[in-house]
Amino acid sequence: MNLAKWLEQTAKASGERPALFSGTRLVASYEEFHANAQAVAAWLRRNGIEPGDRVAIYMRNQPEFLIVFWGIWYAGCVVVPINAKLHGREAAWIVENADARMCFVSQDVGKEVLHAGTQASIVKAPGPEWSKCLEPQSPFEIVHRAAEDLAWLFYTSGTTGQPKGVQITHGMLLSMALCYCSEVDHVSPDDSALYAAPLSHGAGIYNLMHVLHGAQHICPDSGGFDPVEIFDLAAHFQGIHMFAAPTMVMRLTAAARASKIRQSGLKTVVYAGGPMYLQDILDAQETLGDIFVQVYGQGECPMGITVLPRADIMNREHPRWKARLASVGRAQAAVEIQIGGGDDQILNAGEVGEVMVRGATVMPGYWKNPEATAQTLRNGWLMTGDVGALDVDGYLTLHDRSKDVIITGGSNVYPREVEEVLLQHPAVEEVSVVGRPNPEWGEDIVAFVVGQATDQDLDQLCLDNIARFKRPKFYVRLEELPKNNYGKVLKTALRAQLESASEKSLKPSNTRKM
Repeated sequence: MNLAKWLEQTAKASGERPALFSGTRLVASYEEFHANAQAVAAWLRRNGIEPGDRVAIYMRNQPEFLIVFWGIWYAGCVVVPINAKLHGREAAWIVENADARMCFVSQDVGKEVLHAGTQASIVKAPGPEWSKCLEPQSPFEIVHRAAEDLAWLFYTSGTTGQPKGVQITHGMLLSMALCYCSEVDHVSPDDSALYAAPLSHGAGIYNLMHVLHGAQHICPDSGGFDPVEIFDLAAHFQGIHMFAAPTMVMRLTAAARASKIRQSGLKTVVYAGGPMYLQDILDAQETLGDIFVQVYGQGECPMGITVLPRADIMNREHPRWKARLASVGRAQAAVEIQIGGGDDQILNAGEVGEVMVRGATVMPGYWKNPEATAQTLRNGWLMTGDVGALDVDGYLTLHDRSKDVIITGGSNVYPREVEEVLLQHPAVEEVSVVGRPNPEWGEDIVAFVVGQATDQDLDQLCLDNIARFKRPKFYVRLEELPKNNYGKVLKTALRAQLESASEKSLKPSNTRKM
């Protein structure tokens, strides 16, 4: 089934309901949303775009993004969402790799794609060509799609090389959406989805179930993430659902504390996309209330591997509540999880290895990349590249990406374990731990720290909580950690800093900034 049917059904049942907002300004009812998507689909067809063709969206968060998104599906085509924060040349590379016939852009990023020389047709929204897209047409019948047909071509962030195109089907998204409704959160017509994270990523995927249930869709006027704006919109609309990366949760928490805001209107914040440390979620919950749910997924299994529901995050009665809160929860209903050893054998509860996933939400493969597909999909399992362990109750605790594990003196050290300890210090704002080659020990442990805690205090904190060999040998001070456009810390950039640093600049307990 083409998931575009969900918008059509909602428009027929509740067409008068408000659908799209720019800030607090109503842009379209569901009836108008549906009509605009139909018009876009008809315009695509008139311009030679056929079912199965790829159509890119390189836009800021704005209502036009969602209209284009659903219009592409109405036409039976494939959405290729591109983060508006990417450079125009990066966006153009994705457009070309996807063989996209057309690319819709917002005014502030369109010139970059044009200058990058892409061969795809460019449509600016708003703009004269966009106005033609929305001209009323006779009703457009939604093109049938099968469950295995491609719906969304998602390009990974490419922190270790060129991004790979993850093929996401209608069936995968159906599985993800139904799991959301049954296990992550309940959506009602009185709720509102607030898009403060890029619509090209998890926030955009989560628009599906909100369309299905006739909820409102709000794009902040800023086009992005601003804590004060979010609190203002939440107070205005109430019943706000939003997706947030852990760094965004931390910024919301800090803003609420700094301004002494008592948030009103945030109903659910689903966090994912990077490690959420125990102390950070404790602080967020204390400040913002019982509004949090965690999911774990990858582009290769979008938002659909595990869920740590609100009840588990709130629970303080279970004897292992802290361990559960530090986990990413249990497998969602559509998948199963195992932990694999070095030769892909299945490990027992408590043993650490690579997280393996299979089920209805897992991708069929990468776009035009059979080598990467063969490496990632083995014996029916998605090899996630994440290192973790399952406890006896099925809760999955992630340690790190397999490439981030540090081997020092023959022992494995998982950076996240060290980071969790260092973040207990009240004067540490952020931290990231990486390995640095050492000819004698294999690797040294290096902690990049944002904050004012002294090396001596951090050393003592480590000695009080973890084995001595896990203690960082070097502490490097930064004003902020380097992150990609999705808020993930770029450990590759930190390692590059270490490679370029002189030996003298990395003395134990050094506090010099790099």
